[in-house]
Amino acid sequence: MDGGQIIASVLERQGVRQLYTLCGGHISPILVASKQLGIQIIDVRDEASAVFAADATARMTGIPGVAAVTAGPGLTNTITAVKNAQLAESPVVILGGATATVLEGRGSLQDIDQVALMQPHVKQVFTPRAVRQLVPTLEGAFRIAREGVPGPVFVEAPVDLLYPEATVREWYIDQGGVKEPKNLVGYATRAYLEQHLARQFWGAPGPKAHAPEVIPMMEAGRREVEKVAGWIRGAKRPVFVVGSQTVSVAAEVPAIAGALESIGAPVWLAGGARGLLGREHSLQYRHKRTKALKAADVVVVFGFPLDFRLGYGRSIGSKAKLATVNLGVEALSMNRKPTLGVHAHPGRFITQLAASLDGVDAGRWQPWFGELSEREDARNAEIVEQGKAELDGVNPIDLFLQLEELMAEDSVLVVDGGDFVATAAYIVRPRKPLSWLDPGVFGTLGVGGGFAVASCAVRPEAEVWLIYGDGSSGYSLAEIDTCVRRGLAPIALIGNDGSWQQIARDQVEILGDACGTELRRTAYHTVVEGYGGRGLLLDDPAKIGETLREAQAIAKAGTPVAINVMIGKTDFRKGSLSM
Repeated sequence: MDGGQIIASVLERQGVRQLYTLCGGHISPILVASKQLGIQIIDVRDEASAVFAADATARMTGIPGVAAVTAGPGLTNTITAVKNAQLAESPVVILGGATATVLEGRGSLQDIDQVALMQPHVKQVFTPRAVRQLVPTLEGAFRIAREGVPGPVFVEAPVDLLYPEATVREWYIDQGGVKEPKNLVGYATRAYLEQHLARQFWGAPGPKAHAPEVIPMMEAGRREVEKVAGWIRGAKRPVFVVGSQTVSVAAEVPAIAGALESIGAPVWLAGGARGLLGREHSLQYRHKRTKALKAADVVVVFGFPLDFRLGYGRSIGSKAKLATVNLGVEALSMNRKPTLGVHAHPGRFITQLAASLDGVDAGRWQPWFGELSEREDARNAEIVEQGKAELDGVNPIDLFLQLEELMAEDSVLVVDGGDFVATAAYIVRPRKPLSWLDPGVFGTLGVGGGFAVASCAVRPEAEVWLIYGDGSSGYSLAEIDTCVRRGLAPIALIGNDGSWQQIARDQVEILGDACGTELRRTAYHTVVEGYGGRGLLLDDPAKIGETLREAQAIAKAGTPVAINVMIGKTDFRKGSLSM
């Protein structure tokens, strides 16, 4: 087995079904060998999209996503996506091609210090230098990506570890001009290269690939569980905030949802946890979270730091008993010291809590539920009323209200944008767990193409909606080409107002100038046609439903489609300054 085949064997044993890439000579053996083992090779148009796709795959399956990129600029192009995965706590393995080991630091093509580049953005960097190290190195990378706080890991794969020994020998000896040395320098060079080859290939191929290690979910101690359970038994106004980390073990998601139902406390879902309780649930609230947190007497925050999304901890009333549950020790007390910080997997803690409570009497919480539901219903009614407003263009609120009614029950929602996407987040509801993909805490634009590619690949029967701002679509609309080539069919919904509106709104009001925020009302539907997809123009509010249904039919027939929606301006998100 050559190094490419060895790496492919590890990927297969780890349960990898998709390998995202943009081709390069440094990584070709990995791609070819992986394809031969039945792994789907999905070659995208930007290395960032490869890592974004790997990130999305990890979130949806619980198995680390894998991206293979070539050396130098291939790797530097991934940095934003790698950092996004790090902050989103997604287990991703990045395989980075590299120059031959004997040429490092000598000015070869695309040779840079990749270790220094990647170290700040990943959990660990691996640099195997012999073929026999590939299996244990890769298996270690997968384990580390999953254990503790999940995150990305980088494995540098020098090109001379990937090809057969005979080929590498030809490069070193024959093409190196020392096959038949003519002087002492030549003999010395050949001896050095022979020794180097011996070290590289001694003991190859090394150990066989193993099945992935079982990594247990970190449990809380009995005293911690009982303490929080006691708070909940005595609470009059409990609130649960559930974040992405809670659903990081995909196989446990049904049990976690069942445990939340058993406890019966009001729940706000955030990030990747959206959809955990389905489209609608009597325990689930979506609006007025800050008011609820201010009034609550017990707040439990699961897998969610007290960062800007929770007002740096100030959104929670000062008199409330506050428990934070997180895999990261530092996250437990970020910005505010909780009454109790629990270092455990938040999903496991929910199931432990449910077992301890064993059916708490939630009847006494009815007045609290009534108060929360009254605010929820009022906000929903307000949104419906705002959707009736006539604008110069399509009302985005009306658009999303109609989309909410038309989306299939197996829909996956990918969101990539600012103002348009934030409007959608108030209205459209994930139907199932692990079906909402947003960038995460980094707020990265450009995730859309890669996330959508992965969603279609991982769930080929699902209806995948990619909600784009017109600004953010410019980062990854070229991945429609990838979708056409690979038989993937997402539906892109592009909110086109010719503006980076999330920035422009406050910039113009505060500073009086729209400079840098103005775009053209570009014919994105025509752009998509150029990539081989179908493009639809929606500029008539009366045709919203008709156009959405047409797009659904096109995607169901196997063709990616984009709807270029000419939206009007609203004050729906006035005052939501993004910084």
